[in-house]
Amino acid sequence: MKESLRQSMCLVHTWTGLLLGWLLFAMFATGRAAYFQDEITRWMQPEVTGTADPARSAQGAMRYLNTVAPDAKSWYISLPNSRSATTQVYWQPGGAKPAKRSETRALLDGEGREITSRDTRGGFFLYRFHFDLHYMPVLWARYLVGIAAMFMLVAILSGIITHKKIFADFFMLRFGKGQRSWLDAHNVTAVIALPFHLMITFTGLVTLAVMYMPWGIAANYAAQDAFYETVLGRPGPAEPAGKPAPLADLAPLVRTASAQWGERRVGYISVSNPNDAAARIEMTRAPEAAFGARGETVSFEGATGRLLFSHDAKGAALATESVMIGLHTGRFAEWGLRWLYFLSGLGGTIMVGSGLVLWTVKRRTRLPDPTRPHFGFRLVERLNIAAIAGLATGIAAYFLANRLLPLGMADRAEREIDCLFLAWLAVGLWGMVRPAARAWTEGLALAGACFAAVPVVNALTTARGLVPSLLAGDWIFVSFDLVMLALATGFLLAAAKSKARARAGAKPRTSSRRAVSS
Repeated sequence: MKESLRQSMCLVHTWTGLLLGWLLFAMFATGRAAYFQDEITRWMQPEVTGTADPARSAQGAMRYLNTVAPDAKSWYISLPNSRSATTQVYWQPGGAKPAKRSETRALLDGEGREITSRDTRGGFFLYRFHFDLHYMPVLWARYLVGIAAMFMLVAILSGIITHKKIFADFFMLRFGKGQRSWLDAHNVTAVIALPFHLMITFTGLVTLAVMYMPWGIAANYAAQDAFYETVLGRPGPAEPAGKPAPLADLAPLVRTASAQWGERRVGYISVSNPNDAAARIEMTRAPEAAFGARGETVSFEGATGRLLFSHDAKGAALATESVMIGLHTGRFAEWGLRWLYFLSGLGGTIMVGSGLVLWTVKRRTRLPDPTRPHFGFRLVERLNIAAIAGLATGIAAYFLANRLLPLGMADRAEREIDCLFLAWLAVGLWGMVRPAARAWTEGLALAGACFAAVPVVNALTTARGLVPSLLAGDWIFVSFDLVMLALATGFLLAAAKSKARARAGAKPRTSSRRAVSS
């Protein structure tokens, strides 16, 4: 009975891990990069330097917005945090004519001066891609990602039941043993960070649970906004009074809000009806300042700066959800824990990737003629090449495009993203037309070469190369270049290993053919 259950779970584990495994691989790879999204953005905007104070930045942003959009319907200000130095502002124009998004946003320094920096979506794109994907409607993408996450959760739980010796798997990593080595790599990366894999998958589902299961809200509230207004304690938007009234200074209000939260930072400011007698200012605590993702909020009367009310998430369920989202995003984590998140996620990426490769390695030995596999086998093999080598090359191309595309190019940020997908597609198509063994070697070598090129191109196109950054103690740029070199080394070693394995696999077949012919 136990063997029957284990065999059944093994089957479930295999197919739930495979069917959406390529999407899971991309979600894991880009999601792990997202733990350093602010640092990646800083690397992708080398023109930005220094640090910024939230209160001064808020006041500077207010001066800027009063100049460019004094009559807007609303302002939105994202303040700098401990890992970023810029202020991002957005506004909704007051007229009936909608404006382009690029015309209603700006990047400011700590004094409220617009920064002329290369247009990029930086690390934020990698963060959003891991649950919004790209080139498709966001709603569809999130449902697809949710299904993949559910498959992942089932694969993890069935994998736990399947494994007889989880503790022994922790230490069992044998190299050069073919299928056994792939299985060891899959088991070790799964077992070492097993609590992380369970947590990140389950909390990932929780972050979009309301979208996946909206029936509870639909049964109790006329509209979803009414639900949020009730549980978060936030009033709806105020109507403008039509009487001009200058907005109160934001800097002292930022300090007041921060004092209310035990000196924790303000993260976001929204202003409705700025410079109107009915203006209202709302400030939300920064996500990095606490474990829970849903920050406390305070509201001020816009014209006088009088504190109107403060509100927090209500109820144990909402508090639990807030902590789970906080655990998933890891924004509260300091450097050490952030690296642990990153390395655990890297282990998860290897776990998914090795599981995909293991599927083909395991079945190749059972094929009637391994040199002529059936269509299903060949499809999985080629998709593996496209997913693993292709995505890695695409991410490296994204960073290279940031340095090589002309600074004045129209829609430059989107063209950077296009470069990622074009490189990904090119490797995928290359893998379709080349013999599989060669495609693996060439794809991995290309990914390694592209990652190795990133620090070189950075040094040639900016003044913030590895050596100058090391001398200046600019650890974000130093760390970024070192991670690129580490990834390059890993992919080049994998390419060399793949080439050696292909040669070793070709010799016996040649010998056997000679033996048959003689």
